[in-house]
Amino acid sequence: MTVTLITGGNKGIGFETARQLLELGHTVYIGARDVERGEKAAAELGARFVQLDVTDDASVSGALATVDSAEGRLDVLVNNAGILGDGPVDGPTALRVFDTNAVGIVRVTEAALPLLRRSSNPTVVTVSSSMGSFWAVTNPERPEFNLPAALYAASKAAATMLTIQYAKANPGIKFNALEPGATATDMTAALGIGRPVPESATTVVRLATLGPDGPTGTFTDEHGPLNW
Repeated sequence: MTVTLITGGNKGIGFETARQLLELGHTVYIGARDVERGEKAAAELGARFVQLDVTDDASVSGALATVDSAEGRLDVLVNNAGILGDGPVDGPTALRVFDTNAVGIVRVTEAALPLLRRSSNPTVVTVSSSMGSFWAVTNPERPEFNLPAALYAASKAAATMLTIQYAKANPGIKFNALEPGATATDMTAALGIGRPVPESATTVVRLATLGPDGPTGTFTDEHGPLNW
């Protein structure tokens, strides 16, 4: 049984990824900040719940300790939690966005590494964004060119770089980042864009179910490698 932890798993792409992985036979832990929402989502899916706030060290440590106690290992980590950080661009907002979208990846990954190293096929998937691609945001032919989201874009560039660096530092673990596609979620509601969530979740599931010889250190979307 493959043991999987998904951060921000109580809604959106994380929730649907959990659903699809459960259908594939994974034991799925949904990590969420809000206990009530997280427990409700887990109960709806038949998943397990751990309280996990990626901006809080104690919360992250507690969540991974729970998985360790119950399973003894972690096979798949999906770094999905993220925020848009729209509104005023100022110091406090920047700190909040980077703490969630980038530093949160460090907190969770570092806490998960000892458990991942006990897996026979350890895999980490980071839900990043093509908004963090220098190539995309400077290309007039790409939709990212006209989307003003400075803090989100910068934090996702950091998320992708962290993923690549973790891949280089941990050759025994697959680390891959992806652009899941413009998706209709709470995050994008203000922009009025996006396709159905299940379509985007399939891109996450693809990377979460790689075999032992699968790629590592990549940044892709559903069509293949992305320039960045």
